[in-house]
Amino acid sequence: MAESKPSAFWTFVLVVIVLAAGIGGAALVYYENHRPPAAGTLTVAVGDNVTVNYIGLFANGPQQGRVFDTSEYSVALNNVSWPKSLQYSSRGGSPSDYTPLGVYVGPNAPSDGYTIGNTTFGGVVTGFWQGLLGLTGNRTHYITVPPALGYSFVNSSCFVTQPLVTTTPVVVTLAPNVFRSTFGNVSAVSGTVYTDPVYGWPDLVLSVNSSSVTYENLPTLGMTVNPSGWPVLVSNLTATTITLTSQLSPAQAGLVLGHAATDTCGTSTFTVSSVNLSNNTYVADYNAEVDGQTLIFVVTVVDIFRPA
Repeated sequence: MAESKPSAFWTFVLVVIVLAAGIGGAALVYYENHRPPAAGTLTVAVGDNVTVNYIGLFANGPQQGRVFDTSEYSVALNNVSWPKSLQYSSRGGSPSDYTPLGVYVGPNAPSDGYTIGNTTFGGVVTGFWQGLLGLTGNRTHYITVPPALGYSFVNSSCFVTQPLVTTTPVVVTLAPNVFRSTFGNVSAVSGTVYTDPVYGWPDLVLSVNSSSVTYENLPTLGMTVNPSGWPVLVSNLTATTITLTSQLSPAQAGLVLGHAATDTCGTSTFTVSSVNLSNNTYVADYNAEVDGQTLIFVVTVVDIFRPA
């Protein structure tokens, strides 16, 4: 199986990246051994329903070789041989959480798929099902899917430029209900110190009445906080403002997952896609991490169900 041979896989990746530049709009299939199927062997064709075990990886870029999804329990557990991507989401901690994917092979699968027995066979990106064509069962293959045949759509409005240096006021006034929801449903008591829910430094409640709660942020100069997913330095303090300087570097572009207080493009999670120290800005990319990327799928066809 593919998970037992990472060194062979990396040799393949170097070859496939070179070839991918010349494949245009076609998915590239690499066979683990190059013998053609034996005469009479069932191979995947358009219209089939198949079950497939797979490992999805990034073919290039900052996350090259990282796993963004898998149906293999052993791969999900192994973060040494199979490091995970920033947005990788575990399916669970039990082998039963990981089962082969049911795939309808073709371009027009209904949105709710087909159900045969206990398995639902649904549509997948074009490059994935095209890469399955001609494959036989119980052999491992590699499919490279270029963006045009995968997740090609990248929404430019989901890239948001943000400053690396920001300020926040020392004294803040909130409505009592907003204070309670912000600070974890606690009721403000004058003279009490609470932990700031965003920055983690102490906050001292100065006054409380029926219409407002006023508190003072109490960071110390030079302390490091983590409000969005990376270190931020308290670089200056005045009587009225706190200056915060993000410690992001250009080398971290594409390798840092951030989170925001509000949603953009339907999510509060983003990837730091670039860092510009000259402009004191970074770009938060709220697109899914697979959007616009060349992907590699390590696939093993388990069963082929020919249409009646």
